[in-house]
Amino acid sequence: MNPRVLHAITGRLSLRPPQEESLKRLARAIEISPDLLQHEREVLAILSTLKAEFSTLEDFEREFPSLCFALATGVGKTRLMGAFIAYMHLAHGINNFFVLAPNLTIYNKLIADFTRNTPKYVFKGIAEFAQQPPLIITGDNYDQTGAAVEDQPRGFAHDVRINIFNISKINSEVRGGKEPRIKRMREVLGDSYFNHLANLSDLVLLMDESHRYRAQAGMRAINELKPLFGLEVTATPFVESSRGPVPFKNVVMDYPLAQAMEDGFVKEPAAVTQRNFDAKAHTSEEIEKTKLEDGVRLHETTKVELVTYARESGVKAVKPFMLVIARDTTHAAQLLDLLESDAFYEGRYRGKVIQVDSSRTGAEEEEMITRLLAVESVDEPTEIVIHVNMLKEGWDVTNLYTIVPLRAANARTLIEQSIGRGLRLPYGKRTGVAAVDRLNIVAHDKFQEIVDEANRGDSPIRLKQVILDAPSADDKKVSVQIESGAAARMGLASNPAIGPAIGVIGTDAASAPVPVFNTEVERQVARAVMEVIGTYEVKPDLVPTSDTLLNAGIQKDIQEKVAELLKPKQGELLKGVDDQALTIDLPALVAKATEVVVQQTIDIPRIAVVPKGEVTTGFRPFTLDVSRLHLQPGEREIVGQNLRTNEQFTLAAEIGLKEQRPEDYIVHALIDFDDVDYFTHADLLYELASQMVQHLNGYLSDTEVVSVLDRDRRLIAKEIHAQMMLHFFEDAAEFEVQVSRGFTELKPCNYTVTAGQPPRHYRETVDDVGRIKQMLFGGFKKCLYQLQKFDSDTERRFAVILERDAIKWFKPAKGQFQIYYKLGTEQPEYVPDFVVETAAAILMVETKRRDDLQTPEVKAKAEAAARWCKHASDYAATVGGKPWKYLLIPHDEVAENKTLADYMRFEQKA
Repeated sequence: MNPRVLHAITGRLSLRPPQEESLKRLARAIEISPDLLQHEREVLAILSTLKAEFSTLEDFEREFPSLCFALATGVGKTRLMGAFIAYMHLAHGINNFFVLAPNLTIYNKLIADFTRNTPKYVFKGIAEFAQQPPLIITGDNYDQTGAAVEDQPRGFAHDVRINIFNISKINSEVRGGKEPRIKRMREVLGDSYFNHLANLSDLVLLMDESHRYRAQAGMRAINELKPLFGLEVTATPFVESSRGPVPFKNVVMDYPLAQAMEDGFVKEPAAVTQRNFDAKAHTSEEIEKTKLEDGVRLHETTKVELVTYARESGVKAVKPFMLVIARDTTHAAQLLDLLESDAFYEGRYRGKVIQVDSSRTGAEEEEMITRLLAVESVDEPTEIVIHVNMLKEGWDVTNLYTIVPLRAANARTLIEQSIGRGLRLPYGKRTGVAAVDRLNIVAHDKFQEIVDEANRGDSPIRLKQVILDAPSADDKKVSVQIESGAAARMGLASNPAIGPAIGVIGTDAASAPVPVFNTEVERQVARAVMEVIGTYEVKPDLVPTSDTLLNAGIQKDIQEKVAELLKPKQGELLKGVDDQALTIDLPALVAKATEVVVQQTIDIPRIAVVPKGEVTTGFRPFTLDVSRLHLQPGEREIVGQNLRTNEQFTLAAEIGLKEQRPEDYIVHALIDFDDVDYFTHADLLYELASQMVQHLNGYLSDTEVVSVLDRDRRLIAKEIHAQMMLHFFEDAAEFEVQVSRGFTELKPCNYTVTAGQPPRHYRETVDDVGRIKQMLFGGFKKCLYQLQKFDSDTERRFAVILERDAIKWFKPAKGQFQIYYKLGTEQPEYVPDFVVETAAAILMVETKRRDDLQTPEVKAKAEAAARWCKHASDYAATVGGKPWKYLLIPHDEVAENKTLADYMRFEQKA
């Protein structure tokens, strides 16, 4: 095993833990059974050795050693193949690889992924391949490219050759006992390319989705290639037979879907049915229509959730699509007609449905399947795909969110094969939003069967369950944006399309606030005032709080800037407005607009903590981790080639400048780093270098130690420097809080809601608290937004208390505070539940389940928030503002019989 190469590949390719573990197992297999790299060996002896290491290995199942790595769909099998190739080349000098694809789709995908400068290039980050990329030889060009490369002396041309072939094409050419085209003689080679490959001394076979062609004739022909060994990757390590699935016997790594889901690498699949649905009470046609309609309901909801998430998070938009699996070609055509007809959701999907015709075979079928890759584009109109066959491997789309199976299939096959194509995550990781992280399988008639299968002890998956209520008029979801109260009161906020105004409870009117600016001219003035006020946010010295905006001098300045904005030559704010409108009382309107802004604002400063005065930086002493460095001595050789004659020459490198002591090799390489100062860190540098030399002396002779230090000094220095950075410190005499804004405009809130469903009054008791996240609430008098969403009924009940006891309050949107907390290696943004202003203070409030109060994440959030509140309080004290306090309240303490003052005992201090 070569730990240095192993570590380098893992880091450069950013391998996920299951990919890294697979690579380690390959390295371990070669380490304990070096005969894998030799043609003259006893295969049974190798099997015996490896069986002792890998408990799941029973047999190679081939004439040559072959190891299977079973990784769940969506984890990254193609990248793993790239890691295998990089390791075998860099650690063991293997140059020739033969990659098998099961069909044309995967064949084309593999060619693209192994080709440099493509989006999913598998060797991105491998420096050796950046200088000299592998040569890709395919089933379409081997008779030209494969021949040409043999004429090039090694070391100048492509050292690594990756042959990619389509096994289905080979299979089609051996029918009737014929030899496949790959084995026919080629005059240009002087022999068949097949024999050329079989005669290579270092050919390694890689089989993608190997379960697809294990027992086929083409695979028997591949045995004659006589590779050193084979590496298989698949998500389903078994072969279907009339007696059921037959498991592979050569599995050395098994990472099933259940584990991938638990680790968050794929979507969570969910079986979907309708509440109280009785399949026996419906005809097959009725069941089919119901499944299609419910599938579209889920699709539309998911579409809106994705829009909302993209808006809130500032990430790329994802367009989901729905897959319908038909019984046969005739059925597929009927479905196409139905889905595009006026009878199905009033023709909304006309022109948005495509049919993959399974009556076509071979290349035509594969070509049609590849068209489906276009459904990922947000500009492509397709929203529904009808497919006759079960989904095949090679679909790397990340935006499949709903599957409606309408053909007979047993539950296990459906689980393991069809849903695998929809498990990939569009953002590469879970988002925490259930609808964005979930794959829906609409299975009304097979719901219980699928659930039972998923709950079997040997099931590779654990499905969630989703129960739909019967369809209703309020089923459509929309994404809405709620502007701040200031914008609403000035008539600048558009009304969200969510249905009629909420009703009245008791004596509280729940209507939206009455705008104070009613004419178009007044609203344009108000809009200009808000634009000008925005420029004062970044001038805390001039306007330390929003109240300062009402000072006479600031008011006069605002008036002048607004008047300048309203001039036609500066813009066309008053375009089409009557000349009489220019006689407006501008000072009065500016004053009124400013007052609304101040009333509808809780001052939130923008805070940064920076070192002040002299800053001392350096590295704290530590013990070097040498476990990953096991360097070996070797000959250093320079290879050159005459460009005219192609003659090569070599020079054995003599040892470089002889250092007085071994540590000097390392120290002189370390001080080449810009952030390492020799005079400041000399003692630490020599201490670390001494630890490294001591490690090398543990397994090398003195001469070998010097050889390694002279050849690999920069590699060693790079590893030591990386560890030094983990112990870097920055000490300042003191730190100061810099406030770049005294107040900030409230950001709009983006929500996903049910279209046509009116907002509920915040006092209204919610019976089904599990659905509270789907509801909008209004009727507020003290909230700075006219509508709000709550994540729990605890939050709704706390809002009742705030409406009674607070001066004003709101639930902040993402990005309002820009508070970040440390959680492992990441620094996520913290968004508190509430911001509340009282007569004496401004409160940042979080309500949490009591069981969660001591979790690392909640404690990290509380620490960051309390520290921010301390800095904000210090600033507020200098400008006459109110102090900030952070409250962390257990959920079971929230009750209407308590006052806001009762919760001050839950203050968390920095």
